[in-house]
Parts: sequence; structure tokens; C-alpha cells
Amino acid sequence: MPRRYDPDRRQRIIDAAIRVVAGRGIAGLSHRAVAAEADVPLGSTTYHFASLDDLLIAALRQVNGEWLAGIEAWVRGVDPDVPLADELTRLVEESLGGDRSRVELEYELYLAALRHEAVRPLAAECLDTMAELLRRRTGDAGTARALVGLIDGLMLQHLLTGREFDRAEVRDAVARVIG
Repeated sequence: MPRRYDPDRRQRIIDAAIRVVAGRGIAGLSHRAVAAEADVPLGSTTYHFASLDDLLIAALRQVNGEWLAGIEAWVRGVDPDVPLADELTRLVEESLGGDRSRVELEYELYLAALRHEAVRPLAAECLDTMAELLRRRTGDAGTARALVGLIDGLMLQHLLTGREFDRAEVRDAVARVIG
């Protein structure tokens, strides 16, 4: 039987890996689970991604790319007449106010770097890019890096506790970091 031409198979596998992680967490990621989700033969997943780390990196790269594209759009849309603390508070609020499962997926993949050393450079690259985007607005690399840490912490706390978003509390924290 001739081999079927399937130019989108690699992308379907990545998309399936993202859905598997979203539904089952990192612990549920396996070549077999992804193959079933993508409706491809098991050999296709190992052909395109020799290891689970390779698959995890591809999934994180895609999710990070989407997240950073959103941050870049936010940076372009920031009103220079509005205090940065207000704009960053809006960013956090909009991120948490949308599809919670998407934010959970982003952090699940991001935090996979704790256990998967191969993923760490990609997670670090995402942090560095976000800090650079914020530096463009703050003018200071240290403040930008502190804001990235604060935003990550605020978002993780919200996801973990399920607390109501407190706009005033977030704005106050962001304003303190900005100075």
C-alpha cells in the first residue's frame, strides 16, 4: 500500500499533544495518547518526535508563540496616556477573565520545565521575550523582569486559589513594582 501524503500530520500531532495536556495534564502525555487524539498511527508520533521531550517542546513552542503574540498585540495597543499599572492590571484581568482552561494549559506546559530539563531553555526564552516586551514600555530591564515575576505569581495564585480577581489589589502590586 503506498504511503499516504499527509503534509499536516506533524502539526496535527502537536495540536493533539496540546489537547492531551489540556485534558490530562503533563502526566497524561504519551506517544500513544497523542496518536489516538490525532487519529494517526503510533509510529507517526515517534517518527516526527523521537522523544516525549521533543513533543513537549513543540507543544510549548506553539503555546508560547500564541501567548507572546498576544503580549505583543497588548504592547502595541497600550495607551501611552494611561498609567502602565492600569494597563498591566487590564492585561492580567483579561488573561484570567478568558478561557481559564487555556491559561491553565499555558502554565502546565510552562511549569513542565521543572521536571523536563530539555524544556527549560524554551521556558526561559518565553520569560526573556516577555521581559523585553515590557522593557520597551518601562525603559528598565530590572523593572520589566520584576513585572514578569509578579504577573506570573499573580496569575498562578489566582489559578491555584480560585479567588475573585481583585483589580485594586493587582493594580497596587503592579504600581509598587513600577515605582
